[in-house]
Amino acid sequence: MEKRFRFSSLAFILTIFIISPHPFHVRSDASDHRYKDEEPVPLYANKVGPFHNPSETYRYLDLPFCVTGREKEKTEALGEVLNGDRLVSAPYELNFKVEKDSTVVCKKKLTKEEVARFREAVKKDYYFQMYYDDLPIWGFIGTVDKEGKTDPSEYKYFLFKHIQFEILYNKDRVIEISAHMDPHSVVDLTEDKEVGVEFMYTAKWKETDIPFEKRMEKYSQSSSMPHHLEIHWFSIINSCVTVLLLTGFLATILMRVLKNDFMKYAQDEEAADDQEETGWKYIHGDVFRFPKHKSLFAAALGSGTQLFTLTIFIFMLALVGVFYPYNRGALFTALVVLYALTSGIAGYTATSFYIQLEGANWVRNLLLTGCLFCGPLFLMFCFLNTVAITYSATAALPFGTILVILLIWTLVTSPLLVLGGIAGKNSKAEFQAPVRTTKYPREIPPLPWYRSTLPQMAMAGFLPFSAIYIELYYIFASVWGHRIYTIYSILFIVFIILLIVTAFITVALTYFQLAAEDHEWWWRSFLCGGSTGLFIYGYCLYYYYARSDMSGFMQTSFFFGYMACICYGFFLMLGSVGFRASLLFVRHIYRSIKCE
Repeated sequence: MEKRFRFSSLAFILTIFIISPHPFHVRSDASDHRYKDEEPVPLYANKVGPFHNPSETYRYLDLPFCVTGREKEKTEALGEVLNGDRLVSAPYELNFKVEKDSTVVCKKKLTKEEVARFREAVKKDYYFQMYYDDLPIWGFIGTVDKEGKTDPSEYKYFLFKHIQFEILYNKDRVIEISAHMDPHSVVDLTEDKEVGVEFMYTAKWKETDIPFEKRMEKYSQSSSMPHHLEIHWFSIINSCVTVLLLTGFLATILMRVLKNDFMKYAQDEEAADDQEETGWKYIHGDVFRFPKHKSLFAAALGSGTQLFTLTIFIFMLALVGVFYPYNRGALFTALVVLYALTSGIAGYTATSFYIQLEGANWVRNLLLTGCLFCGPLFLMFCFLNTVAITYSATAALPFGTILVILLIWTLVTSPLLVLGGIAGKNSKAEFQAPVRTTKYPREIPPLPWYRSTLPQMAMAGFLPFSAIYIELYYIFASVWGHRIYTIYSILFIVFIILLIVTAFITVALTYFQLAAEDHEWWWRSFLCGGSTGLFIYGYCLYYYYARSDMSGFMQTSFFFGYMACICYGFFLMLGSVGFRASLLFVRHIYRSIKCE
């Protein structure tokens, strides 16, 4: 056991070393750098792409901008590569406190093909992104003149050729930078002909009293402006009121019904013994009968528990300020590392529960646990990476990055999963059932259509979804748009509300199922708990068609592909929460009565 632990620790250290010396921070050299007058400050051009398609981004130099021959690619951490960042040194020289006025970068004659590429980019609202001393800069590469024209064939397309940088500094540090495109310095790209262009830039420096420690606040303030905060708090109050009313209503009914049940069953025991049992007490000999496909059930429970633990850790990092705006790739790095480290939880939970369910083939169960979430995710990644390679987009992962991820899987995830499985197998815990299970299962009486699985899932998923749908818009606008989201405390409150509502609605539906003498509640409680994931995927359709301007095969496949994986993860996580809550409830009510 000690050797395995040493091997796993060594694997983890090796993985972190491969990823980055600072796994959650961008880099230490530039972000806290002090500069002398006229000292070069690093400026990196990152990517270009259609403004409305956040996943469809390309390298900056994929468009025929100036090439000086001195361009160097920046070495990036794993998270930055996963984020689609491909930084290369920009042709503009912005030395510390050195002003420039209409300085020419290069003169270039654009061929017909290059004019067509720029025109197509302008037509699709291409933007560029750069980083100056780790501060982000954006701008559009051109503009379309539609004034007074109704026919798209009459539109005129212009390329901006003069970029104006305005930089704020405090003593020896860069505090803020903004870029403006000169609307009077443009090149007409409307016709297919060779065009001469002179790319220029201007740099203006101004002193400010903003301290260096607060330079990133400008980006986080956009999501915590008063009108945005009002909407977020309205969302929480709306969720809380809805949840309190509905759960209070359900709790009152449930407690009253249970109290009546307990009194009735107590009277039945005192009355004649030949009186026939009814309701949930009637099926006491079947309620703890193990479910069908127990290996799959245990694997789903293990994966869901791992994803729940992963989410809690991500929230902890967010609340202590790790995911500040434009900390490139920090979230992706955290997800990869934490998923690898929490795989032992999946192995332990799945195998120990499988052994409790008297399962025999725990090795197969462990393999199923390892593949249940990662399998579909890997297949989706293969498809989407192929699409990105076809488009030559930056979302296509290089072979080296794929190798690093496989190395993490081989050296960290798999050993921890196996160790967790071995610990779960050796835990020798027995399933705690307060009543004995009969040898032969009772027949389930015919039930109305609305008591079948799908209508119950629809009822179970609607209430938790109604508690989070307002907040979902802001998350989608951040992940699939350019809005910045930093109010993690509010998001955490919404997450807690989601867990409470999911647990409560699943418990209520489990009770009504047992009261109807349907004892197959195991899978039902998991499916009802996880059904919110299906509602979130339904919201994806609404968001794509009604709230966003995304288009094109690549962006559509990325949006629906990766959202399918995220919603599947939610399904597993909330399903395990729903089942755990139902199991506690069922054990409690059967422990409270005397069953023959």
